[in-house]
Amino acid sequence: MQSASALKPAAVGQEHWTKNGDSDLFLFQKAPADGKAPAGTVLFVHGSSMASQPTFDLQVPGRPYSSAMDYFVDQGFETWTLDFRGYGRSDKRPGTRATIAEGAEDLSAATDYILKTRDCGPFHVYGISSGALRAAAFTEMHPDRVKRLALDAFVWTGEGSHTLDNRRKKLPDFREGERRPIDKAFVYSIFNRDHPGTAEDKVIDAFADAITSLDDSMPNGTYIDMCTRLPLIDPAKITVPTIVMRGEYDGIAGFDDLIEFYKKLPNSDKQFAVMPGISHASFQQKNYMLVYHILHAFFTQPEPIYRG
Repeated sequence: MQSASALKPAAVGQEHWTKNGDSDLFLFQKAPADGKAPAGTVLFVHGSSMASQPTFDLQVPGRPYSSAMDYFVDQGFETWTLDFRGYGRSDKRPGTRATIAEGAEDLSAATDYILKTRDCGPFHVYGISSGALRAAAFTEMHPDRVKRLALDAFVWTGEGSHTLDNRRKKLPDFREGERRPIDKAFVYSIFNRDHPGTAEDKVIDAFADAITSLDDSMPNGTYIDMCTRLPLIDPAKITVPTIVMRGEYDGIAGFDDLIEFYKKLPNSDKQFAVMPGISHASFQQKNYMLVYHILHAFFTQPEPIYRG
């Protein structure tokens, strides 16, 4: 799947800012050089412990298409991502909880801005981990803005989630403060907690450097939500075409829990993908090109011409 063309210079990105209420939101866009995006527009949605650009525009020398945004731009898509309140370059004022519901509101504000700025939409939406929960909550609110929805490392009720079982042990600490400190060792733990060896050290190092250059702590809102308030998503209300993507070794997503969620999705245009050799943080894994392939195939799948 990789080729020499993958080593060409990265697409040039553009920074944008908008507001949700009085809070500043940072957005980042990459698009084909001629400004045309015949394949559509992808909106990438980050998780609990890292901002947008480290996750979706990570540059690692010698790693072709390390940036998912660059890969999809090269496939003819325009790509966008944003930092939720409490993360990266968006508003991090005291009192910012950054819950799942607030993330869906931020996505609503961000898409308001993108739709006003660009003649695009509806969006191909990809969310990972708590970003998948935020993306699904946004889709419940605005199904008209979502063409196809990809939920990676998604968790529904939390049943069978080893990661959440361990996280609940620290729940009193999360409730005591608004934010939790992070460092390079924490980022390494994301890759080592389920199945060490699924990611290259040079990639984890670059990922950790990118994350900690923007944040030395993360808001606790999504952690508390995922430990105490699941399920937050009603599959019956996800009416758009949807793919559920589950890494073979991902400890946050209980396999049976996801299957039950998948069964309840009402749109027959749906897929369930198991990604071999993948734990958490799919785009930073050794098998990241396999993840891109699955996602690209889903986003470019023809609409059914017969439904019966």
